[in-house]
Amino acid sequence: MSSNVEKSSGAFDKLKWLLVVALVAVGVVGNSFYADQSLLYRVLALVALALVAGFIAVQTEKGKSFLVLLKEARMEIRKVVWPTRPELTQTTLIVVVFVLVVALLLWVIDSLISWLVSGLIG
Repeated sequence: MSSNVEKSSGAFDKLKWLLVVALVAVGVVGNSFYADQSLLYRVLALVALALVAGFIAVQTEKGKSFLVLLKEARMEIRKVVWPTRPELTQTTLIVVVFVLVVALLLWVIDSLISWLVSGLIG
C-alpha cells in the first residue's frame, strides 16, 4: 500500500515540478514581452513568481529533502572553528611567499630552457 502512496505522490510531484517550470517560463517570456515597462515592476513580478515557484518546489519530496540538506549544512557550518585574524594573515602570507618563490623558480627554468634552445638553433 505504501508503494501506491509513493507512486501517487511521485505523480503529484511531477505535476508540481511542471507547474514550477511553467512559472519560470512565464517569468522569462513575460520579462521579454513587457520589456518596455519599468524595470522595477518587472523585477517585482519576477521575484513574486520566483517566490511562488519556490514555495511549490518546496512542497515536493525533493524540495523537502533539499530543505533538510540546507538545515544540516547550516548546523555543520556552525561547528566549524574559524581561524583568528593573525592565523589568517600568517597563512595568507605563507601562501603568497610560496607562490612567488615557485613563480621565480619557473621563470628561471623557462629562461634556462629558452637560452639552451636558442643556443642549439642558432
